[in-house]
Amino acid sequence: MEQYVIKGGNPLVGEVEIGGAKNAALAILAAATMTDETVLIENMPDVRDTNILLQAIKSIGAIVERIDRHTVKINGSQISHLIIADDYVKKIRASYYLIGALLGKYKSAKVALPGGCNIGSRPIDQHIKGWKALGATVKIEHGLIITEAEKLSGSHIYMDVVSVGATINVMMSAVMAEGRTIIENAAKEPHVVDVANFLNSMGANIKGAGTDVIRIKGTARLHGTEYTIIPDQIEAGTFMFAAAATKGDVMVKNVIPKHLESISAKLAEIGCEIEESDDAVRVVASKPLNHTQVKTLPYPGFPTDMQPQMVVALALARGASIVTESIFENRFKYVDEMTRMGADIKVEGNTAFINGVEKYTGAGIVAPDLRAGAALVLAGLAAEGITTVDDIKYIERGYEDFHIKLQSLGAVMERVDSERELQKFKLKIG
Repeated sequence: MEQYVIKGGNPLVGEVEIGGAKNAALAILAAATMTDETVLIENMPDVRDTNILLQAIKSIGAIVERIDRHTVKINGSQISHLIIADDYVKKIRASYYLIGALLGKYKSAKVALPGGCNIGSRPIDQHIKGWKALGATVKIEHGLIITEAEKLSGSHIYMDVVSVGATINVMMSAVMAEGRTIIENAAKEPHVVDVANFLNSMGANIKGAGTDVIRIKGTARLHGTEYTIIPDQIEAGTFMFAAAATKGDVMVKNVIPKHLESISAKLAEIGCEIEESDDAVRVVASKPLNHTQVKTLPYPGFPTDMQPQMVVALALARGASIVTESIFENRFKYVDEMTRMGADIKVEGNTAFINGVEKYTGAGIVAPDLRAGAALVLAGLAAEGITTVDDIKYIERGYEDFHIKLQSLGAVMERVDSERELQKFKLKIG
């Protein structure tokens, strides 16, 4: 029973440091196997997902050396087999990046079909379409995606839907294909740019990452590099909304404010004060929050990964708000948990209709996935009384030291793993 226990009602105040971007790290760790030379990666978040992926990389023969919590050396010269076992893949979706990396380098890969959070169907048809266009055969047998190619040749690929995973995966394979590849309708997210910058630092030739057309000139081999991962836009956004929901004042440090523009704009719209500097954003929520409308969109629009945190803030705002989810269809599963805390939210299809309430009240709730889990913690921090959050393994997939960082801002919460510890907490806070 690992859970968070929270006594809500305290505004969060202070400064918090943001770690490296999980979604960038997962792709960069996979891409690090594409050279036989040593790659040093810094600012890697120490979370469950990155640790599982490092185990998967190790399992195929790569040398993985943890220098410290946030620094790792990877050398892919000893990779001996190209099959990634089920155990790793079931736990994290991003293991599919190893297909793109291994297919590029070895022209072959076998990886089990991916797992991860259940937030809706995330088909890999665009990935497969891209690999086929580069000249690979792709089969799905016995739960494995089997990709093989005599050689990979550059191609003109149009993505039918904007997909971060497919853009990154196809980009990785195309880096080591012969000739030129153009990816149209590419995803523009910051972590796509980060992976492209990382590959370029290894000797790849990628232009246009961050726009909807990426141009790649293939290269025969890549070399070692040292690289620092960008800060995590979603972790930063979560702490920005934590300030809004608890009527707090939080300085979020070590961020790239440009990546947070859509989040900052919405927070300003609902009545928060936003102060930006070179590498920090301060959110002050001294006034009651106002209602608004939000629709999740691919970057630079409002991120789907911030939708639950936004809903937690809006359900405490004055008036009626509407949130439309246009990326994943199962993204409102957490609303039932919020209803138990007194929120007034109705979900119809991919839209949530929210009537703001005065306050939440503490309850026993369960995290359904990573981002919704983090959002429910914010609801617990804003609530009156005691909230327990179960299934925190989801939250720990993508947030490093989440409860410790929140405690440093004044949150009264603990991570407990027994009934005794829970009772102890309740006695302590009386």
